[in-house]
Amino acid sequence: MPEPVVIATWPFGKVAVETALKQLAAGKPVLDAVIDGATAVEDDITVRSVGFGSVPDRLGRQTLDACVMDGKTLSCGAVAALEHIRSAAKLARLVMEKTPHIQIFGEGAKWFALQNGFPLEMPHTIESIRDWYSKHPDRAKWQGKPPVKGVPLTDNVASPVDESNHDTVTVIGQGSDGRLGGVCTTSGLAYKYPGRVGDSPIIGAGLYVDDEVGAAGATGTGEEIIRIGGSSFVIEQLRAGKSPQEACEIACQRVNKTAARRGVHPINVAFLAMDPKGRVGGACTVGTNFQYAVGRDGKVDLVKAKEVPSVM
Repeated sequence: MPEPVVIATWPFGKVAVETALKQLAAGKPVLDAVIDGATAVEDDITVRSVGFGSVPDRLGRQTLDACVMDGKTLSCGAVAALEHIRSAAKLARLVMEKTPHIQIFGEGAKWFALQNGFPLEMPHTIESIRDWYSKHPDRAKWQGKPPVKGVPLTDNVASPVDESNHDTVTVIGQGSDGRLGGVCTTSGLAYKYPGRVGDSPIIGAGLYVDDEVGAAGATGTGEEIIRIGGSSFVIEQLRAGKSPQEACEIACQRVNKTAARRGVHPINVAFLAMDPKGRVGGACTVGTNFQYAVGRDGKVDLVKAKEVPSVM
């Protein structure tokens, strides 16, 4: 029997890993455990890119995206552009269990949440509102006033990509029964255009889990991850015999190559992966500064991912 192992993106992923390991030790199924881990991060208002209290979009609205996947059955569920509902990861799980669909977005996701007993909640904190106003890329146009109807929005989001404003918590785990499960949840790109959806709630982009092959997740600039089918790409490298570390590095190379074709540099993305033997790996593009949490034997460590140079 394999030992339980859990990995998660970014330093704030340590909380997710610690929570999930405790749940696995208590005998919970792996998907339950990783969702509980992700929920712990969603509920932490000091994490500004996941869950409530996160950085909102250009209109000041906060929306959440999430997906989950069961490695044994390949069952999965996702929600996106979800507003005024807490625990996007848990709602994504209900989409998987209670509907014939995989994805429910926007007002439909909110309606589904209300039908399943989720209360409407105000997602903002005072800190998130202040941060939105002080760092919004269109602030100069407001001349000290809140945004009003008719004020044009620029095409440039002048906010650096880092774990404080634009990153996902992806949690992947393997239980002692060998089963794999994963969850990916985020509030998306800081100051995004309303309705923008990145890779996080898209099965095959932000997350993919298959007991027979392994599990993979992504974080960073969602548009670039979607462009290569990121997590599915990593899975296919595992299927071809690559190690989790090799698979993540090859995915970063693919992102760099596709970016070079468009003359775009730098690109900030990162991948992490686990195979059925419990081996793990992670890699990122140069400048992403990606760290991920690895937990096994009751111990959680932060690992700095290998950077893959650009081809430009």
